[in-house]
Amino acid sequence: MIYLDNNATTEIHPEVKKEMIRCIDQEYGNPSSKYYSLAISAKNILDKARENVAKLFGCDSQEIIFTSGSTESNNFLIKGLADTQREKKHIITSSIEHPSVLNVLRYLETKGFKVTYLPVSKEGIVDPKLLEKSISDETFLVTIMWVNNEIGSINDICKISEICYKKKIFFHVDATQAVGKIDVKLPIGVTSATFSAHKIYGPKGVGALILRKDKDGLSQKITPLLHGGEQEFGYRAGTQSVHNIAGLSKACEIVMRDFEKNILALREKELMLVNILNNKLGDQIVYNSPDNKVPGVINFQIKGIKNVIFLKKISPYIAASAGSACSITHPSETLAAIGLTDHEIHQSIRFSLSPYDDISELENIL
Repeated sequence: MIYLDNNATTEIHPEVKKEMIRCIDQEYGNPSSKYYSLAISAKNILDKARENVAKLFGCDSQEIIFTSGSTESNNFLIKGLADTQREKKHIITSSIEHPSVLNVLRYLETKGFKVTYLPVSKEGIVDPKLLEKSISDETFLVTIMWVNNEIGSINDICKISEICYKKKIFFHVDATQAVGKIDVKLPIGVTSATFSAHKIYGPKGVGALILRKDKDGLSQKITPLLHGGEQEFGYRAGTQSVHNIAGLSKACEIVMRDFEKNILALREKELMLVNILNNKLGDQIVYNSPDNKVPGVINFQIKGIKNVIFLKKISPYIAASAGSACSITHPSETLAAIGLTDHEIHQSIRFSLSPYDDISELENIL
Protein backbone atom coordinates (compact mmCIF):
# COMPACT_ATOMS: atom_id res chain seq x y z
CA MET A 1 0.00 0.00 0.00
CA ILE A 2 1.10 3.57 -0.76
CA TYR A 3 0.28 5.79 2.20
CA LEU A 4 -1.00 9.25 1.16
CA ASP A 5 -2.80 10.33 4.36
CA ASN A 6 0.06 11.91 6.29
CA ASN A 7 -2.04 14.92 7.35
CA ALA A 8 -4.19 12.44 9.32
CA THR A 9 -1.21 10.75 10.97
CA THR A 10 2.33 9.67 10.17
CA GLU A 11 4.42 6.56 10.60
CA ILE A 12 6.77 6.64 13.59
CA HIS A 13 10.30 7.46 12.46
CA PRO A 14 12.80 4.64 13.19
CA GLU A 15 14.95 6.95 15.35
CA VAL A 16 11.88 7.97 17.34
CA LYS A 17 10.85 4.36 17.82
CA LYS A 18 14.37 3.42 18.99
CA GLU A 19 14.41 6.18 21.60
CA MET A 20 10.93 5.31 22.85
CA ILE A 21 11.82 1.62 23.24
CA ARG A 22 14.97 2.60 25.15
CA CYS A 23 12.86 4.68 27.54
CA ILE A 24 10.27 1.93 27.97
CA ASP A 25 13.05 -0.55 28.80
CA GLN A 26 15.21 1.66 30.99
CA GLU A 27 13.52 4.94 31.98
CA TYR A 28 10.53 3.90 34.07
CA GLY A 29 11.05 6.43 36.86
CA ASN A 30 8.46 9.03 37.81
CA PRO A 31 9.91 12.46 36.96
CA SER A 32 8.06 14.00 39.91
CA SER A 33 9.81 11.73 42.42
CA LYS A 34 12.95 12.95 44.19
CA TYR A 35 16.61 12.09 44.75
CA TYR A 36 17.07 8.63 43.24
CA SER A 37 18.63 8.16 39.80
CA LEU A 38 15.61 6.80 37.90
CA ALA A 39 13.52 9.84 38.85
CA ILE A 40 16.32 12.26 38.03
CA SER A 41 16.92 10.58 34.67
CA ALA A 42 13.21 10.78 33.79
CA LYS A 43 13.14 14.47 34.69
CA ASN A 44 16.20 15.07 32.53
CA ILE A 45 14.35 13.53 29.58
CA LEU A 46 11.48 15.97 30.11
CA ASP A 47 13.90 18.90 30.41
CA LYS A 48 15.64 17.93 27.17
CA ALA A 49 12.27 17.59 25.43
CA ARG A 50 11.24 21.07 26.56
CA GLU A 51 14.51 22.42 25.19
CA ASN A 52 13.94 20.74 21.80
CA VAL A 53 10.38 22.05 21.49
CA ALA A 54 11.53 25.51 22.61
CA LYS A 55 14.31 25.51 20.01
CA LEU A 56 11.84 24.51 17.29
CA PHE A 57 9.39 27.31 18.18
CA GLY A 58 11.94 29.93 19.26
CA CYS A 59 10.60 30.28 22.79
CA ASP A 60 11.64 29.51 26.37
CA SER A 61 11.71 25.92 27.61
CA GLN A 62 9.66 26.94 30.67
CA GLU A 63 6.81 27.84 28.30
CA ILE A 64 6.30 24.23 27.14
CA ILE A 65 3.39 22.24 28.60
CA PHE A 66 3.15 18.59 27.54
CA THR A 67 -0.34 17.29 26.76
CA SER A 68 -1.94 14.35 24.95
CA GLY A 69 -1.97 16.29 21.67
CA SER A 70 -3.40 19.27 19.81
CA THR A 71 -7.04 18.50 20.59
CA GLU A 72 -6.41 18.57 24.33
CA SER A 73 -4.12 21.58 23.99
CA ASN A 74 -6.68 23.60 22.03
CA ASN A 75 -9.46 22.65 24.48
CA PHE A 76 -7.28 23.46 27.48
CA LEU A 77 -6.19 26.84 26.14
CA ILE A 78 -9.56 28.08 24.91
CA LYS A 79 -11.70 26.79 27.79
CA GLY A 80 -9.09 27.67 30.37
CA LEU A 81 -8.72 31.23 29.14
CA ALA A 82 -12.49 31.69 28.80
CA ASP A 83 -12.94 30.55 32.39
CA THR A 84 -10.85 33.48 33.60
CA GLN A 85 -13.04 36.08 31.86
CA ARG A 86 -15.51 38.04 33.92
CA GLU A 87 -16.29 40.92 31.55
CA LYS A 88 -14.91 40.28 28.06
CA LYS A 89 -16.85 37.61 26.18
CA HIS A 90 -15.84 37.95 22.51
CA ILE A 91 -13.62 35.55 20.52
CA ILE A 92 -12.47 35.79 16.90
CA THR A 93 -11.60 32.76 14.78
CA SER A 94 -11.83 31.63 11.15
CA SER A 95 -14.45 29.50 9.43
CA ILE A 96 -11.91 26.78 8.54
CA GLU A 97 -10.40 25.90 11.90
CA HIS A 98 -9.92 22.32 13.06
CA PRO A 99 -12.93 20.78 14.90
CA SER A 100 -10.94 20.87 18.16
CA VAL A 101 -11.22 24.67 17.93
CA LEU A 102 -14.58 25.16 16.21
CA ASN A 103 -16.48 22.74 18.43
CA VAL A 104 -15.01 24.24 21.60
CA LEU A 105 -16.12 27.69 20.47
CA ARG A 106 -19.61 26.42 19.65
CA TYR A 107 -19.75 25.00 23.17
CA LEU A 108 -18.69 28.36 24.63
CA GLU A 109 -21.46 30.08 22.67
CA THR A 110 -23.93 28.05 24.75
CA LYS A 111 -22.29 29.58 27.84
CA GLY A 112 -22.83 33.18 26.77
CA PHE A 113 -19.68 33.86 24.76
CA LYS A 114 -19.87 35.58 21.37
CA VAL A 115 -17.77 34.22 18.50
CA THR A 116 -16.95 35.88 15.18
CA TYR A 117 -16.21 33.29 12.46
CA LEU A 118 -14.20 35.16 9.84
CA PRO A 119 -14.67 34.14 6.20
CA VAL A 120 -11.63 33.17 4.14
CA SER A 121 -10.60 33.87 0.57
CA LYS A 122 -10.84 31.31 -2.24
CA GLU A 123 -7.26 30.43 -1.27
CA GLY A 124 -8.32 29.65 2.31
CA ILE A 125 -6.68 32.72 3.87
CA VAL A 126 -7.93 35.04 6.62
CA ASP A 127 -7.78 38.74 5.72
CA PRO A 128 -5.80 40.45 8.54
CA LYS A 129 -7.56 43.77 7.83
CA LEU A 130 -10.98 42.17 8.30
CA LEU A 131 -9.73 40.53 11.49
CA GLU A 132 -8.56 43.89 12.83
CA LYS A 133 -11.95 45.47 12.06
CA SER A 134 -13.68 42.66 13.95
CA ILE A 135 -11.83 43.36 17.22
CA SER A 136 -13.97 45.13 19.81
CA ASP A 137 -13.56 46.20 23.43
CA GLU A 138 -15.08 42.81 24.36
CA THR A 139 -12.48 40.74 22.45
CA PHE A 140 -10.13 38.71 24.66
CA LEU A 141 -8.98 35.96 22.25
CA VAL A 142 -8.08 35.49 18.60
CA THR A 143 -7.46 31.89 17.53
CA ILE A 144 -6.30 31.21 13.96
CA MET A 145 -4.65 28.09 12.50
CA TRP A 146 -1.24 28.51 10.87
CA VAL A 147 -1.75 25.92 8.11
CA ASN A 148 -5.05 24.38 7.05
CA ASN A 149 -5.14 20.60 7.32
CA GLU A 150 -7.29 20.03 4.22
CA ILE A 151 -5.89 22.37 1.55
CA GLY A 152 -2.53 23.40 3.05
CA SER A 153 -3.14 27.17 2.90
CA ILE A 154 -0.85 29.33 5.05
CA ASN A 155 -2.21 32.22 7.11
CA ASP A 156 -0.20 35.40 7.63
CA ILE A 157 0.51 34.70 11.28
CA CYS A 158 3.14 37.46 11.46
CA LYS A 159 0.68 40.14 10.36
CA ILE A 160 -2.11 38.86 12.60
CA SER A 161 0.28 38.67 15.54
CA GLU A 162 1.26 42.32 15.00
CA ILE A 163 -2.39 43.33 15.16
CA CYS A 164 -3.03 41.31 18.33
CA TYR A 165 0.15 42.57 19.97
CA LYS A 166 -0.81 46.18 19.25
CA LYS A 167 -4.36 45.62 20.54
CA LYS A 168 -3.13 43.60 23.55
CA ILE A 169 -5.28 40.60 22.54
CA PHE A 170 -4.36 37.01 23.45
CA PHE A 171 -3.43 35.29 20.15
CA HIS A 172 -3.57 31.49 19.92
CA VAL A 173 -2.22 29.55 16.93
CA ASP A 174 -2.95 25.94 16.03
CA ALA A 175 0.41 25.02 14.47
CA THR A 176 -0.31 21.30 14.06
CA GLN A 177 -0.01 21.18 10.26
CA ALA A 178 2.76 23.78 10.07
CA VAL A 179 5.50 21.95 12.00
CA GLY A 180 8.00 20.35 9.63
CA LYS A 181 6.61 22.17 6.60
CA ILE A 182 7.43 25.81 7.33
CA ASP A 183 9.53 27.72 9.86
CA VAL A 184 7.46 27.88 13.07
CA LYS A 185 9.50 30.37 15.06
CA LEU A 186 6.78 32.28 16.91
CA PRO A 187 6.39 36.02 16.28
CA ILE A 188 6.28 38.15 19.43
CA GLY A 189 2.50 38.64 19.22
CA VAL A 190 1.71 34.91 19.39
CA THR A 191 0.72 34.11 22.98
CA SER A 192 0.20 30.37 22.58
CA ALA A 193 0.55 27.57 20.04
CA THR A 194 -0.25 23.86 19.82
CA PHE A 195 0.96 20.79 17.95
CA SER A 196 0.92 16.97 18.05
CA ALA A 197 3.80 14.52 17.77
CA HIS A 198 1.96 12.08 15.51
CA LYS A 199 1.86 14.64 12.68
CA ILE A 200 5.68 14.78 12.59
CA TYR A 201 6.58 11.06 12.66
CA GLY A 202 6.28 10.80 16.42
CA PRO A 203 3.89 8.81 18.64
CA LYS A 204 0.17 9.35 19.11
CA GLY A 205 -1.09 10.52 22.48
CA VAL A 206 1.42 13.31 23.07
CA GLY A 207 1.76 16.93 22.06
CA ALA A 208 2.39 20.32 23.57
CA LEU A 209 0.91 23.68 24.35
CA ILE A 210 3.40 26.53 24.08
CA LEU A 211 2.10 29.09 26.58
CA ARG A 212 4.31 32.16 26.55
CA LYS A 213 4.92 34.26 29.61
CA ASP A 214 3.77 37.88 29.62
CA LYS A 215 6.06 40.88 29.06
CA ASP A 216 6.99 40.83 32.75
CA GLY A 217 8.00 37.17 32.61
CA LEU A 218 4.93 36.00 34.52
CA SER A 219 2.86 32.92 33.70
CA GLN A 220 -0.50 33.38 31.98
CA LYS A 221 -3.63 33.10 34.11
CA ILE A 222 -5.47 30.07 32.68
CA THR A 223 -7.65 27.53 34.47
CA PRO A 224 -6.13 24.03 34.19
CA LEU A 225 -8.08 21.41 32.27
CA LEU A 226 -6.82 18.70 34.67
CA HIS A 227 -6.53 19.41 38.38
CA GLY A 228 -4.43 17.26 40.69
CA GLY A 229 -0.70 17.53 41.23
CA GLU A 230 1.78 20.23 40.24
CA GLN A 231 3.07 18.63 37.05
CA GLU A 232 3.59 20.85 34.00
CA PHE A 233 3.99 24.01 36.10
CA GLY A 234 0.60 23.40 37.72
CA TYR A 235 -1.25 23.70 34.39
CA ARG A 236 -1.74 19.98 33.67
CA ALA A 237 -1.87 17.42 36.46
CA GLY A 238 -0.95 13.78 36.00
CA THR A 239 2.25 11.76 35.75
CA GLN A 240 3.95 12.51 32.46
CA SER A 241 4.29 9.79 29.82
CA VAL A 242 8.08 9.86 29.64
CA HIS A 243 8.54 7.49 26.69
CA ASN A 244 5.96 9.40 24.61
CA ILE A 245 7.53 12.74 25.47
CA ALA A 246 10.94 11.30 24.55
CA GLY A 247 9.41 10.34 21.19
CA LEU A 248 8.08 13.85 20.68
CA SER A 249 11.49 15.23 21.59
CA LYS A 250 13.30 13.06 19.06
CA ALA A 251 10.71 13.91 16.39
CA CYS A 252 11.37 17.63 16.98
CA GLU A 253 15.12 17.02 16.70
CA ILE A 254 14.60 15.31 13.33
CA VAL A 255 12.33 18.10 12.08
CA MET A 256 15.08 20.65 12.76
CA ARG A 257 17.93 18.47 11.49
CA ASP A 258 16.29 17.35 8.23
CA PHE A 259 14.07 20.34 7.48
CA GLU A 260 15.65 21.49 4.21
CA LYS A 261 16.10 17.94 2.91
CA ASN A 262 12.51 16.99 3.75
CA ILE A 263 11.01 20.11 2.18
CA LEU A 264 12.91 19.38 -1.03
CA ALA A 265 11.68 15.77 -0.97
CA LEU A 266 8.06 16.88 -0.43
CA ARG A 267 8.24 19.30 -3.34
CA GLU A 268 9.73 16.69 -5.65
CA LYS A 269 7.14 14.07 -4.69
CA GLU A 270 4.29 16.56 -5.05
CA LEU A 271 5.46 17.49 -8.57
CA MET A 272 5.68 13.80 -9.44
CA LEU A 273 2.18 13.16 -8.08
CA VAL A 274 0.65 16.14 -9.90
CA ASN A 275 2.21 14.98 -13.16
CA ILE A 276 0.77 11.47 -12.64
CA LEU A 277 -2.70 12.87 -11.86
CA ASN A 278 -2.63 15.15 -14.88
CA ASN A 279 -1.45 12.34 -17.19
CA LYS A 280 -4.02 9.87 -15.90
CA LEU A 281 -7.04 12.14 -15.42
CA GLY A 282 -6.46 15.06 -17.78
CA ASP A 283 -9.43 17.44 -17.92
CA GLN A 284 -11.26 15.42 -15.25
CA ILE A 285 -9.10 16.84 -12.47
CA VAL A 286 -9.66 20.18 -10.71
CA TYR A 287 -7.31 21.35 -7.94
CA ASN A 288 -8.73 22.88 -4.74
CA SER A 289 -5.42 23.66 -3.02
CA PRO A 290 -4.06 27.20 -3.53
CA ASP A 291 -0.64 28.06 -4.94
CA ASN A 292 0.48 29.52 -1.60
CA LYS A 293 0.47 26.40 0.54
CA VAL A 294 2.78 24.02 2.36
CA PRO A 295 4.45 21.33 0.23
CA GLY A 296 3.04 17.82 0.15
CA VAL A 297 -0.70 18.53 0.37
CA ILE A 298 -2.88 18.16 -2.72
CA ASN A 299 -6.65 18.60 -2.53
CA PHE A 300 -8.42 17.90 -5.83
CA GLN A 301 -11.66 16.88 -7.50
CA ILE A 302 -12.24 14.18 -10.07
CA LYS A 303 -15.19 15.50 -12.02
CA GLY A 304 -18.12 13.11 -12.14
CA ILE A 305 -16.76 10.72 -9.48
CA LYS A 306 -17.83 10.71 -5.82
CA ASN A 307 -14.87 10.76 -3.45
CA VAL A 308 -16.29 7.91 -1.33
CA ILE A 309 -16.53 5.62 -4.36
CA PHE A 310 -13.03 6.53 -5.52
CA LEU A 311 -11.46 6.10 -2.06
CA LYS A 312 -13.10 2.70 -1.58
CA LYS A 313 -11.94 1.61 -5.03
CA ILE A 314 -8.29 2.50 -4.39
CA SER A 315 -8.25 1.47 -0.70
CA PRO A 316 -6.47 -1.88 -1.28
CA TYR A 317 -3.57 0.01 -2.86
CA ILE A 318 -3.63 3.63 -1.67
CA ALA A 319 -4.42 5.18 1.74
CA ALA A 320 -6.00 8.61 1.27
CA SER A 321 -8.93 10.65 2.59
CA ALA A 322 -11.65 13.14 1.75
CA GLY A 323 -10.44 15.59 4.40
CA SER A 324 -10.00 15.90 8.16
CA ALA A 325 -10.03 12.61 10.03
CA CYS A 326 -11.74 14.42 12.92
CA SER A 327 -14.85 15.31 10.87
CA ILE A 328 -15.07 12.40 8.47
CA THR A 329 -18.88 12.06 8.70
CA HIS A 330 -19.56 15.71 7.83
CA PRO A 331 -19.06 17.64 4.57
CA SER A 332 -15.89 19.72 4.64
CA GLU A 333 -16.42 23.15 6.21
CA THR A 334 -13.10 24.24 4.73
CA LEU A 335 -14.08 23.44 1.14
CA ALA A 336 -17.48 25.09 1.63
CA ALA A 337 -15.76 28.18 3.03
CA ILE A 338 -13.55 28.58 -0.07
CA GLY A 339 -16.62 28.48 -2.30
CA LEU A 340 -17.11 24.85 -3.36
CA THR A 341 -20.63 23.51 -3.86
CA ASP A 342 -21.84 20.37 -2.08
CA HIS A 343 -21.46 18.51 -5.38
CA GLU A 344 -17.83 19.65 -5.71
CA ILE A 345 -17.09 18.82 -2.06
CA HIS A 346 -18.35 15.26 -2.57
CA GLN A 347 -15.88 14.92 -5.47
CA SER A 348 -12.91 16.17 -3.45
CA ILE A 349 -9.97 14.05 -2.27
CA ARG A 350 -6.86 14.88 -0.24
CA PHE A 351 -3.47 13.32 -0.84
CA SER A 352 -0.87 14.25 1.80
CA LEU A 353 2.71 13.13 1.32
CA SER A 354 5.69 12.08 3.41
CA PRO A 355 9.31 12.87 2.55
CA TYR A 356 10.15 9.25 3.38
CA ASP A 357 7.66 7.34 1.19
CA ASP A 358 8.26 5.87 -2.27
CA ILE A 359 5.38 6.86 -4.57
CA SER A 360 6.88 5.63 -7.84
CA GLU A 361 4.31 2.81 -8.10
CA LEU A 362 1.44 5.31 -8.27
CA GLU A 363 1.85 5.49 -12.04
CA ASN A 364 0.82 1.84 -12.27
CA ILE A 365 -2.02 2.02 -9.72
CA LEU A 366 -4.06 5.10 -10.65
